[in-house]
Amino acid sequence: QVQLVESGGGLVQPGGSLRLSCAASGRIFSSRIMGWFRQAPGKEREFVAGITWSSGVTYYADSAKGRFAISRDNAKNTNYLQMNSLKPEDTAVYYCAVQFGRGRDYASAIEYDYWGQGTQVTVSS
Repeated sequence: QVQLVESGGGLVQPGGSLRLSCAASGRIFSSRIMGWFRQAPGKEREFVAGITWSSGVTYYADSAKGRFAISRDNAKNTNYLQMNSLKPEDTAVYYCAVQFGRGRDYASAIEYDYWGQGTQVTVSS
């Protein structure tokens, strides 16, 4: 079993930065990918970034490339999403999720097995 707790969300001005954290409990050591998704009101949940737990291979949505960076600290069972140059369209609830197994789509929300409760990110003047 896995439990995920996100933190670090808040209100930030356009161009600002935030760092989100996802603390995991349970059998995270056997997971394949820990990812971040976001969902704005009235929109579908979309993939933002992911990282393999064992080797640290990273994946990014086109909207995140060059602005966001995902990392992990295996000793702390935690991953981080550093978000820079934030835009109003980044406003959403951000969710941490974990995927187990192989041969699954890292960018598809339905392929993830565990989810955190989400943390609100609001980018506004």
